[in-house]
Amino acid sequence: MSWDGYIDNLISQTKDASGSTHCDKACIIGMDEGGKWTTDGHNNAFKLTPTEAANIARCFKSKDFSTLMAAGIYCEGVKYQFLREEDKKTVYCKKKGEGAVTFQTSKTAIVIGHCPEGGQQGNLNKGVAVIAEYLESLGM
Repeated sequence: MSWDGYIDNLISQTKDASGSTHCDKACIIGMDEGGKWTTDGHNNAFKLTPTEAANIARCFKSKDFSTLMAAGIYCEGVKYQFLREEDKKTVYCKKKGEGAVTFQTSKTAIVIGHCPEGGQQGNLNKGVAVIAEYLESLGM
């Protein structure tokens, strides 16, 4: 099964009333060690390095975000500022000029979406939540 279709689904879930999407790239990683579920071959793949994915997964698995709060969150080599976390399962971050990133967990995965600068992170949050909650409903 290819997980890459979830990238397209997530992006389509971020459409606003005018039909504009607010996600330009996304990925899904495993909660254990950050193994990639989606591939970097997709045109809209958020291409985390193995180290970045492992660091993110470690924090979500332990539900300890202090490292991310102090040092920021690296995605594709860019350091994003930690904004906040909700319910130990959703994290929001941003970097001026680079856009915003939203992370949300299901039971076994972390869904990650990127909103380009000028986009609406609220729409991104909705798209990420749809996919994470769907995976959760499947026990994943």
